[in-house]
Amino acid sequence: MNGEFQGVMTQAELAERVDAGDAPDWLAAHWRTFRDAVTGEHDGSPFPCHFGTQSVEAGEPLYTAVPSMREKDALLAFRDALCDYLDRYDAHGSRTSFVVFFAPDETATTEADYHERLWHLLQFLHVHDPEPWPADIPTDPDDERWEFCFAGEPMFPTCRAPFYDTYRSRFSPVGLEITFQPRSLFDGITADTDAGQHARDVIQERLVEYDGVCPHADLGDWGVEGDREWPQYLFREDDAQAPDDCPITVTREHPKIPATFDPVAGGEQT
Repeated sequence: MNGEFQGVMTQAELAERVDAGDAPDWLAAHWRTFRDAVTGEHDGSPFPCHFGTQSVEAGEPLYTAVPSMREKDALLAFRDALCDYLDRYDAHGSRTSFVVFFAPDETATTEADYHERLWHLLQFLHVHDPEPWPADIPTDPDDERWEFCFAGEPMFPTCRAPFYDTYRSRFSPVGLEITFQPRSLFDGITADTDAGQHARDVIQERLVEYDGVCPHADLGDWGVEGDREWPQYLFREDDAQAPDDCPITVTREHPKIPATFDPVAGGEQT
């Protein structure tokens, strides 16, 4: 894949390359199915997150493409693209999320495979984080105030994947998608605000209409007693295939690896 697709792209840039036939087939399919899902309807019901719909319709998100969930250079480019996004998102727009499209993985055939892939990716980012873990964020995922952090930024990574059947709002027919949303994008609409409570009520009503089932049992709010962030990143559909405990190991040690560390093999390079 052309390396330029592994950098940060605006929505207009990505759409132009796809329309011109310059993008790999899998990336073009990712973009089109993502766009159509977020701005379209399922069985007559609009996509549940109206904030996401409005953002995509306005062309606000930034994007990158990752050709492998295992290959060293692809993962390092993914890390660099996330760093670049975090350096520029607040100047791009008030709702600028970061949408990451991963190439289809023929070895990922079950829900359990996708849970493993997600946490492998987040662990990789944590190990290769250029900044220390924020002092005000707990390192224990079983804390209601824990959330994934990278480059000093607390954020909410939301996933769509091919295994979903019941929760159609999380379905991606092509492969894994992760949308990173820094905590600052939620300013003014958190659970402790009237606007946040209203937004939650609207989204839950739309989830029932879109998915045809009650909102997922793990759906919650950051910082609320009893709620946890990590199960919301990739909702479980089959309890037997989902992790019972958060698979990531978080430490405040920084930096975590020497310059000679092999990020995939997990040892010193010779």
